[in-house]
Amino acid sequence: MNVALKPRLLPPSDATQAFAEDVMAGLMAEPKRLPPKYFYDQRGSRLFEEITQLPEYYPTRTETAILQANAPEIAKLIPTDAAMVEFGAGSLVKTRILLHAAREVSAYVPVDISGEFLSKEAARLREDLPKLRVLPVAADFTRPFELPADLGAWPRVGFFPGSTIGNFEPHEAHAFLRHAAALLGRGALLIIGVDLVKDAAILNAAYNDAAGVTAAFNLNLLERINRELDGTFKLERFCHRAFYNREKQRVEMHLVSLARQKVRVMGKLIDFRRGETIHTENSYKYTVELFRSHARSAGWTPAAFWLDAQNYFSVHALIAAAPVKAVRGSAGV
Repeated sequence: MNVALKPRLLPPSDATQAFAEDVMAGLMAEPKRLPPKYFYDQRGSRLFEEITQLPEYYPTRTETAILQANAPEIAKLIPTDAAMVEFGAGSLVKTRILLHAAREVSAYVPVDISGEFLSKEAARLREDLPKLRVLPVAADFTRPFELPADLGAWPRVGFFPGSTIGNFEPHEAHAFLRHAAALLGRGALLIIGVDLVKDAAILNAAYNDAAGVTAAFNLNLLERINRELDGTFKLERFCHRAFYNREKQRVEMHLVSLARQKVRVMGKLIDFRRGETIHTENSYKYTVELFRSHARSAGWTPAAFWLDAQNYFSVHALIAAAPVKAVRGSAGV
């Protein structure tokens, strides 16, 4: 039976302190930067859901189509009475695809930094799947956190869609994969979405939509700083810039200062030159073999992968610290 539990929240003071420390460290750095995980306050989460519906933004619909086409095959890899842990849960659209295909999943643990958004999505999922134990955890999954004690000894399955792994620097991605392996345990399965290298024009369009939703999403980070950290950013004095860095195989997002100006955050005065940027996000793109190599080095054995017809996106199945013979996915291995 499902138990209607509220998300396990970080103490507000701890979450605010972490946000403040990261923001101040980033704005005092050279060049300036802000962690992308802080995009996802309540408004940021809503804006991102809008982004996923834009015609230019291919990742969500492409990954969703891969999961829909291959859910029965993926479900065969999931053990009976499994507990599925999703890192960065979001709207749970893709999660529902797997949960409906893998009825052997007994518990679902969505982990997301936006506690209010997570609560609403978890409540909706309980209505759709009343026999599933839904145990949300409001936490920053890039930092240590504890899984609910209710999971007991159930086998673990990790789910990390959206190519969020691409937001990490390569060494951070390696650290996350090792952390996930330790958290989920030996022999655990991880289903992970990974965006692939492709034509720069497609990538540039995806992060510079005509409707300006991605720009609003980027600028919302400054609005959040104003609201939560007594910032004095004037949003009209900054603009969104995103481009594909071919050499580093990543899309970069920046906020560009349109004038020489001073901004106060938590009582600290910060100078901006005209044209100076705050680097807010990277989105690394991989080849299939490069990602599989990274996974092996972090303690995972590649088991299968699936692609869309255009080779825009990939979904991988990995096994933690257990020798598994690779199996052929519908797109080949």
